[in-house]
Amino acid sequence: MRSALADSGGGGYAGLMNQPPYREAIAEYVRAQAQPPDKFSHQPRLYRLAASLAEGQSYDDDVLHAAAWLHDLGVFYGHRPEDPAALAAWDNVAYAMRTAPGLLRQFGFPEEKIPAVVEAIRTHLPSGQPATFEGSLLRDADVLEQLGAIGILRTVSKVGRDTRFIRLSDPLAVLRRNVEQLPARLQLPAARRLAQARVQVLRAFLEASQAEADGVEF
Repeated sequence: MRSALADSGGGGYAGLMNQPPYREAIAEYVRAQAQPPDKFSHQPRLYRLAASLAEGQSYDDDVLHAAAWLHDLGVFYGHRPEDPAALAAWDNVAYAMRTAPGLLRQFGFPEEKIPAVVEAIRTHLPSGQPATFEGSLLRDADVLEQLGAIGILRTVSKVGRDTRFIRLSDPLAVLRRNVEQLPARLQLPAARRLAQARVQVLRAFLEASQAEADGVEF
């Protein structure tokens, strides 16, 4: 087990030299597979955010790192279905859970830790009920990524290329739902504290959008 500070990704050159080879292999794979390109950056940011939420409590950093980097495999072009009907019924979490073990073995990841990675991926959605601390770290961090300025950027960028986001009113509806529902689902004290500023940013954006629209529908 490692602390929240161990291998958190901020150790500079010396820290990178001390990383096991499978970490770079995971990162390189996701960097290549994350399509469209804006799907990349969520993974390293999510990992660092999740690690920061531990606040000194012990957790397995290998498990957290792998789960944070691989949890969204099923949303990448080339991994998810192209057919609109199939995509509408697509379970990207189940896909990531099926795909991650083979990739981790290929990269030389410790076999005994693979089930814990899959378990963290299983419960990373806001509706999930994590059974492990690594799962709680990942889930709360992923919820935080849907709030604040980052949440706005990630949601609005989907307009015009995601079947769920046709008009500007579509991301606004999602962002309203996020700010109304997600903060209450956070479990970790550090996540609740971080959420406060993000919620303020998101509420201000939504209020400004409504005011500037001057009654005209998006």
